Amino acid sequence: MITVNGEKLDFSGTVKELLGVLGYGEKRVAVELNENIVPKTEYENTHISDDDKLEIVRFVGGG
Repeated sequence: MITVNGEKLDFSGTVKELLGVLGYGEKRVAVELNENIVPKTEYENTHISDDDKLEIVRFVGGG
């Protein structure tokens, strides 16, 4: 079980896979894993484990 933006989720895989499951595009988000920013170049290689905590922030344009 992991925590994403304060919500519990049963998931096993990579950051890239999680973003796909949650419907986030990779280009307009920032991902923090256990209080460390994950570089976009590492989304595919960063595996998520039980008890990990993620914060996903979506960038929205406007004015």
